[in-house]
Amino acid sequence: MKRIVCEPRANWRETVEARGLKWHTGAEPYWSESAYYQFTTDEIDAVERATNELHERCLEAVQHVIDEERYAELKIPEHAIPLIEQSWEDEPPSIYGRFDLAYGSGGPPVMLEYNADTPTSLLEASVIQWDWLEQCHSGADQFNSLHERLVAVWREMIPYLTSRSALGPLVHFSSMDDVEDGMTAAYLAETAVQAGLRAQLVGISDIGWDPDAREFADLSNETIDTLFKLYPWEWLVHEPFAQHIPRTKTRFIEPAWKMVLSNKGILAILWDLFPGHANLLPAYLDEPHGMFEYVKKPLLSREGANVTVHTMKEHLESTGEYGAEGYVFQQLAPIPELDGKRPVLGSWIIGQEAGGLGVREADGWVTGNTSRFVPHLFR
Repeated sequence: MKRIVCEPRANWRETVEARGLKWHTGAEPYWSESAYYQFTTDEIDAVERATNELHERCLEAVQHVIDEERYAELKIPEHAIPLIEQSWEDEPPSIYGRFDLAYGSGGPPVMLEYNADTPTSLLEASVIQWDWLEQCHSGADQFNSLHERLVAVWREMIPYLTSRSALGPLVHFSSMDDVEDGMTAAYLAETAVQAGLRAQLVGISDIGWDPDAREFADLSNETIDTLFKLYPWEWLVHEPFAQHIPRTKTRFIEPAWKMVLSNKGILAILWDLFPGHANLLPAYLDEPHGMFEYVKKPLLSREGANVTVHTMKEHLESTGEYGAEGYVFQQLAPIPELDGKRPVLGSWIIGQEAGGLGVREADGWVTGNTSRFVPHLFR
C-alpha cells in the first residue's frame, strides 16, 4: 500500500457536487484528491477475504450473545432485547455495514470496529471515487462494486416487501436533518429506485404513529411498510414512540439485531470467542488487562468521540458526549503512518458479501468526522 501525492482536478468541487456530494469541504477539504492510495491485487484480495471472514464471525457473535444472554455486558436495555431476538429469528433483510480496518504494517487486515447500523461515507466510496478513477486513472482498477451490489440487494428484496399499490412496494428513507446523513439516505433511495422500488424521503422527526391503524405513518398519512432509518437503534429504543415498534408490521432496515454489532463491546466478545484470530485485536471490557498500548472506546459513540489513545510515548483523549454506558479497551492497532497521515480502510459489506473500499486518513491516531476521504486504486 502506497500513498501517492497528485494534483486534484481543476474543477473537482463542481464535479463532486454534480454527483451528489454536497458536503465536501470544511476547514479543509473532506473529499481530498491531492493524494490517493495504491494497492496491489494481493492486498485487495486480503482486504476482501478479511471482510468476509469478519462478517461471518460477527454473525456467530450475535448468535452467541442471544444464546448466552450477554446483553448486560453491552448495556443493552431490557426492553430492547425482544426486538433484537425477534428480528434475528425473522431474518429481515440487511442492506449494508462497514468494517473499519487497519492494514499496511506488514500483517493481515485487523478490525478496529464494525459500523453495522448507520454507516456513512457510502456515496463517496461508491460513486465519487469511481468517477475520479475513470477520469484520472482509466487504466487502473478499484475495489468497488458497491452501486451494482446495492441495486441487486434491493431487487432481490422486492418479493418480500409489502405492497399496497400496483406500482409496487414503497420504502421510506429517513435520517436526521444533517447534510451527510441526508445525502446517504438520498443515495440509498436512488439505488432502491433503480432496482424497481418506490422511495420516499422523510425526516426522522416527521414519522408519526397512527393509533387507529396501529401503524407508523409519514406527514401525508402514508403507512410506512418499510423504513430505512439512518438513525441509531440505541437512540431509537429510547424515543417515546419506541413502545409502538413491537406492535407494528413496519419492516426496519437495518434490523434491530444490528444493535449487538454496532456496540463496540462486541470487540471484546469477538476476542473472547475467537482469541488469537488473525483479523482481530485483543479487546476487553472495563479495563486494559495488562496492555501497555491500547485504545479506550465508549461502547456507544460516533465519529471518534471520547476515544483515548494510550501509547508508550503519549496519552491522547478526544472530546465528546459519550461514555456513560462504559468502555472497551482494544490493543493499539498497527495503523501505518504515510506522509504523516494514518489511513483507516472502510471495507463495506453489501447484503452478505464484501463489495468495496473507502479510505479515510487522519493526522493522528483518531479518525473523526472531518478526517479526509481519499480515493484508491489497485494495479
